[in-house]
Amino acid sequence: MTDASATAARRPGEQALTALGLGVPAPDPADSSPHAFPGGGRWRTEIPSCEGPEALAVVLKEASRLDVPIHRISQGSGVWMLTDAEITEMVDATAARDIELCLFTGPRGTWDIGGSTRSDSRGAGARARGHDAVAGCVEDAVRATELGVKCLLVADEGVLWTLHRARTQGILPADTTLKVSALIGPVNPASYAVYERLGADSVNVPSDLTLDHLTEIRRVSGAPMDMYIEAPDDLGGYVRMYEVAELIRRGAPLYLKFGLSKAPGIYPYGHHMRELTLATARERVRRGRLALDLLARHGADGDMAPLGSRLPGALRRFEIST
Repeated sequence: MTDASATAARRPGEQALTALGLGVPAPDPADSSPHAFPGGGRWRTEIPSCEGPEALAVVLKEASRLDVPIHRISQGSGVWMLTDAEITEMVDATAARDIELCLFTGPRGTWDIGGSTRSDSRGAGARARGHDAVAGCVEDAVRATELGVKCLLVADEGVLWTLHRARTQGILPADTTLKVSALIGPVNPASYAVYERLGADSVNVPSDLTLDHLTEIRRVSGAPMDMYIEAPDDLGGYVRMYEVAELIRRGAPLYLKFGLSKAPGIYPYGHHMRELTLATARERVRRGRLALDLLARHGADGDMAPLGSRLPGALRRFEIST
């Protein structure tokens, strides 16, 4: 990584465009997020869609080869799609490198028998349908944390609040972090603040939010934000690499998620999709390298949070009544 102090921060193409009379005004300091991760740093990295130990091994090997720093690795198929031995192997491999492992919890409506999720409206989407689906998410959370998983991914507001209450009451370890999925990501500052108060430690916002939207969110909440720099096709397929520095400036503290467009979906993963899953895992790391190279060229790579850091800092929560 380049020392940002050695290279003045600049916008893409700034010097050439200014010479051509096409320069733009300097960034407005009022747009900058005032927040950072505890312990310093304004951005962390995440490699998503790492669906098992074999894919994880590919990610770790490629990250070492390309010198891509990783703070978090997440999985999308769900805790229930992994054996205890597979979860333990992933926990051990990430712990050895001081990387946070995040696994998705429980049943989700898009795989349920409810027909409304297949309608044009998509019904309630990925949310947990009924008491039993919530129970399945809780079961996954307890099982995963007992095996050493420290971060849980959720796609339902009720599940989020339930797991937060479980964490405060000692049913889950107190240092468990809860991450809101992009499948239900908030699109305005009011809803973002609600997720924080329901127990979210990081919130994945849709990748089509504008820079102004990020500034609006940061005026009401300092909870860490996750954002696909390149989104899967089923989340829009957006590629925002050239905006990375500005996304950090507006949205910090920000997890840069290196997804992959123009790739088939792999959830729920099984060995029948092995070659595709390993190939896309490798390419996600390469996409990360490309984004980090852009940050370095723009003199904006100096605010990365320390590797191994994972906690979100002090956040605001709804009061839990007894």
